[in-house]
Amino acid sequence: MKLRERMRGKEIGRPLAIAAAVAILSAAAFLVVEFGPWNREAAEQPDRAATKAAAQAVGAKVTPTQPKLAVEPTPAGPKPVQPPVVAN
Repeated sequence: MKLRERMRGKEIGRPLAIAAAVAILSAAAFLVVEFGPWNREAAEQPDRAATKAAAQAVGAKVTPTQPKLAVEPTPAGPKPVQPPVVAN
């Protein structure tokens, strides 16, 4: 008889409400963490001159990054061989 009462919703309503509340709170927490005010793209760009001066003050050498090549060179070594074709 208890199973039929549960199926009618008398005893299943409370756990369902708790599960729904947990799901809603979890979704709200996710949205706050993911899209909160502290998660803004590039809010402030660093001052390059100040960064360079600080690096040079401690003795670091500041050099520009090498640009990537538009076309990659062919690798050294033999070319890969095609697998043999097995005839039936």
